[in-house]
Amino acid sequence: MTDDVAGNGAPLLSVRGLHTHYGAVSALRDVDIDVRRGELVAMVGANGAGKTTLLNTLSGLQPLSAGTIHFDGDDISRLKAEKRVVRGITQVPEGRQVFGPMSVADNLALGAYTRGTGPDVDRDIDWIYGLFPMLAEKRRQAAGMLSGGQQQMLAIGRALMARPRLLLLDEPSMGLAPLLIEEIFETIRKLNADGITILLVEQNAAGALAIAHHGFVLETGEITLTGTGAELIDHPDVKRAYLGM
Repeated sequence: MTDDVAGNGAPLLSVRGLHTHYGAVSALRDVDIDVRRGELVAMVGANGAGKTTLLNTLSGLQPLSAGTIHFDGDDISRLKAEKRVVRGITQVPEGRQVFGPMSVADNLALGAYTRGTGPDVDRDIDWIYGLFPMLAEKRRQAAGMLSGGQQQMLAIGRALMARPRLLLLDEPSMGLAPLLIEEIFETIRKLNADGITILLVEQNAAGALAIAHHGFVLETGEITLTGTGAELIDHPDVKRAYLGM
């Protein structure tokens, strides 16, 4: 890990009393979460629980209705999305959403748009190719021609090109075969071990909690359980609702 040991020190991200609405419909209610430097935090819950809305609110794509978001001690509650990227918050959206007509290489370069071009960016692209060798083989291929698993790797790689201090991952295992899911989760674990702070949103509760330092359960817009990843895996409510036990 870089800097702090995972879980120590002041929170990198601190959310208090967060409410979000879609028109008159309440999507998130009184959400409190902390993510500390170096942590891998999992947010699990059923489809429609509000997990994607939470990430979109943290990244600035969805406005909050009440509450505060602090990042590295600064209030970013009203900061525009692009300025949050500059601060170091990068989101990998649900469904990957790569730029299909563009090449793999151009997708990666686009991820560094806040940094411009230069040797550092070129070195980071090489690092991504080392992390995902399949992308190196297909660097000139249109991103839309990649398999689902390869597109997920590209989406993560594109986000990493911004050199995030906090990486928001939205359902990275969605629609992938079991072997690819294992590979994606192992990649996430390695990135965290290299010092990247991660907030991982997943319906795959078992896979997410197994690699998480800390976890939250989100149900119909509210946090209902919190604990270490191991504690939540062993919690009877989590076993019954999300682990099929």
